[in-house]
Amino acid sequence: MNGDPCSIVGHTVIVVGAASGIGQAAAKYFAALGAHVVCADVDADAAQLTATHAAETMSAVQTDVTNEESTTALVEHALNRWGRIHALVNCAGISGPLGKRSHEVAPEELDKTYAVNLRGAFLLSRAVLPHMLEHQYGRIAMVSSIAGKEGNPNMVGYSSTKAGLIGMVKGQAKEYAQDGITVNALAPAVIRTPFLDTQPQQVVDYMTSRIPMGRTGTLEEVATMLAWMISPACSFTTGFTFDLSGGRATY
Repeated sequence: MNGDPCSIVGHTVIVVGAASGIGQAAAKYFAALGAHVVCADVDADAAQLTATHAAETMSAVQTDVTNEESTTALVEHALNRWGRIHALVNCAGISGPLGKRSHEVAPEELDKTYAVNLRGAFLLSRAVLPHMLEHQYGRIAMVSSIAGKEGNPNMVGYSSTKAGLIGMVKGQAKEYAQDGITVNALAPAVIRTPFLDTQPQQVVDYMTSRIPMGRTGTLEEVATMLAWMISPACSFTTGFTFDLSGGRATY
C-alpha cells in the first residue's frame, strides 16, 4: 500500500453489472483511480465496450449471475488475468414485475427477480470468498436500494429481494469479520441514469419529491461512495448499509 488508505491503485476489482448505469460508472471510476477492473455482465458486448475505456487495466467477461458455473468462471478469469482479487462490487439487478400488487404477480416473475437480485449475489460472494480468505483480505460491496429499506408499492419482488440482500450482507459480514474481509451494502434512492430518462416525467417528479434534497443522485456520487467502500480505509465498517438517498432514509 502506498500510504493512502483510500488508494486502490493496483487492486483488482470485479464489477458485476458493468455494462451500464451504476456498474459502468463505477468500473470506469475505479480504473481512473488505478485499479485493475474486471467488467462482468450478461451483455458481453456492452461489458466489452465498457472495458475499452482503459484497455490496459480493464477486461470483460460475460457473466450470468443466476448460473453457478458462470460466477465461478468469472473468478477464474480475474485470477488468470490479474492473479489476485481485492474487491467485488455487485451492481447486477432487475426491477422485476412493476405496477402490480402482490396478488397479481406470478410466482415465476418473483422467482426470476429472486434469481438475479438475491441468489445471484449469493453465488458471486460464494465464488470469491475462498480466495479472499486465502489472503485474509477482501472487500465486498453489494448495491441494494432504498426499496430494500422502505419497500416500494407495486414492486414486491424488487423490494423483498433488495431487503433480503441487506440481510445477507449483515450475516456474511459477521461470518468473516475476523478474516480481514468487509461486506457492506449501498442503498441508493433515485440515481440519474439513462434509464431514468425513459420514464414519464411525472414518475420522476414523484420519486424526486420524496428526497429531502429535492434532486436525484448522480452516478459520480455512487461511484465515489463505492470506491471508499472497497478501499483499505473501509477496515472497521462491516455489515452496514450506506445511505445514498439525499436524506430519504437516515437509518
